[in-house]
Amino acid sequence: MTALQIIELFAGTNADGEPVVERLQVRVNEDDSCQLVRSPAFIKGIASGDTIKLNKREDGQNAQEFELVKRSGNLAVRVLCRGDSAALSDQLTPQLEKLGGELDMETPRLLVYSVHVSCGFDNIEKILNSACDGANSVWYYGNVYDPQDGQTPLNWWQDILKPE
Repeated sequence: MTALQIIELFAGTNADGEPVVERLQVRVNEDDSCQLVRSPAFIKGIASGDTIKLNKREDGQNAQEFELVKRSGNLAVRVLCRGDSAALSDQLTPQLEKLGGELDMETPRLLVYSVHVSCGFDNIEKILNSACDGANSVWYYGNVYDPQDGQTPLNWWQDILKPE
């Protein structure tokens, strides 16, 4: 079992236009690719279990950018709260765990879950919609839509879900 390491990836810019970096726990593979241990809170397009390859700068250092090597089949689900997320976590976590999902991160205003796509979008969304009211709490997929436009489905799950 390889030791866990921390990598830093560019997650976007904040309101002041300054770069935001997210630190992620990974397992580094023999070929230098990295497998995510948890779904990220801010980086779009990837989820727990996905394998990524860090882009290198000319000096050989990591460029905080990555290339997706292989998808795990997990959906990254982010739940944002105006107030404390504890009550929402108490409601959502047991239901998503019944589907085989995992709570990857819990902060006072943010929950991040990983749920395998084979659980079904309808099942997952029913649970999330029953708990999130849209005013005090909202949820988003982190790796379902194109990171550029936020609307075009990536459709990576088509191959995973098609019958053998």
